[in-house]
Amino acid sequence: MSRLTVFPGHPLRGEVNLPGDKSISHRAALLAAMAEGESRIEHFLDSGVTRALLNALQQVGVAWHLDGETLTVQGQPWRNPSAALNCGNSATTLRLLAGALAARNTAAVLDGSAGLRRRPMGRILQPLRAMGAAIDSADGEHAPLTLSQRPAGKPLRATTHRLAVASAQVKSCLLLAGLAAEGAVTVIEPHRSRDHSERLLGALGVEIESRPLEDGWGVTIHPHPAALPPFHLTIPGDTSAAAFWLVAASITPGSRITLPGVGLNPGRIGLLEALREMGGRIEVIPRGEQGGEPVGDVVAAHADLRGIEIHGERVTAMIDEFPVFAVAAAFATGITRVREADELRHKESDRIRALCSLLSALGAKVEEQPDGFTVYGQGGLRGGASVQAEGDHRIAMAAAVAGLAADQPVTVQGAEIMAESYPNFAETLQGLGGKIRMEAENGG
Repeated sequence: MSRLTVFPGHPLRGEVNLPGDKSISHRAALLAAMAEGESRIEHFLDSGVTRALLNALQQVGVAWHLDGETLTVQGQPWRNPSAALNCGNSATTLRLLAGALAARNTAAVLDGSAGLRRRPMGRILQPLRAMGAAIDSADGEHAPLTLSQRPAGKPLRATTHRLAVASAQVKSCLLLAGLAAEGAVTVIEPHRSRDHSERLLGALGVEIESRPLEDGWGVTIHPHPAALPPFHLTIPGDTSAAAFWLVAASITPGSRITLPGVGLNPGRIGLLEALREMGGRIEVIPRGEQGGEPVGDVVAAHADLRGIEIHGERVTAMIDEFPVFAVAAAFATGITRVREADELRHKESDRIRALCSLLSALGAKVEEQPDGFTVYGQGGLRGGASVQAEGDHRIAMAAAVAGLAADQPVTVQGAEIMAESYPNFAETLQGLGGKIRMEAENGG
């Protein structure tokens, strides 16, 4: 266990080479494992959550090698693992693997940390069963999940799934399973979620359609009985990692940060657009596409922010960025309201409760609602507190960002959890000019 203390009063200036996008790293590694032959993935994110996936793939017989940021995967037939697949703290790993295992008709147990066992899995269990997958949970809702093999030669059923909540993870699980269905599988969401899976599958020759509907957004995948081809992919910079630096620059006087090669997937830039609406000084320079994803350079500088309202589709487009967005709202002037965001209660922590607790500890006036929160921004935070990371990497990093511009230092307990998605966050913060102290929680 470790703690990170961030001291205010130090402008951040410079360029940040972001880690590879976490969402794309997950999907690329999994599809490479499902392909036939050797795939090479550049700028792969090596973190706690992606290691959980790689270790699980090794258990089903997939060979891989990670050399720095280059991942080489040798796709081959999967075998039934002899032990449970430990997905760690990664719901993405568990949900996407469940769909891939169903497509591969591989028997396995999917399990993970105590935190992962609290995450809702009924949202994949029910539609996978409707497709004919033999998948069970002891309580019908949570990990561990047990997949059994279907009779040889029996495909999954063609179905249409309507999701109550837009979720790229659930959608991706069902699309992966759809590769082995007897006919088309359609997933309908109330709002469009990020489409990394669709882009990668389409690039590999899978017939997939995405379209607006009167009552939401539909994605249809057609079965793909042939083996997926191997591929070479360079992953863009992580959009969610960029969010911390966008907010850090926006709230810290004298700051200006350049982020080259950021992924600009339309389903991921809600935080960027929200900061602009708040009065943020955010410049985007498009740089074309990288691995089928739009990318660009993003420059952020200090600005006076104002409160705004977030709901509906915008929630989906920034679902992972609300902890650091809440920090921006506290440094803004005026009221910021977030609603229709109850999905935040089912992340690594109950993020509505966790971010409200964080802001309150740092002196903000904040109100928690069942499906969101309200921040009464007063242009700053008091700081001077020791706060808990709540076992949530994004809460930990959001707290660190708050310390950059608070009146007094902020200490984050359990800061090692940041390595789940951003292993060198603290070092990057220091390299930009931030003053920090990282130490063991026993003081050593």
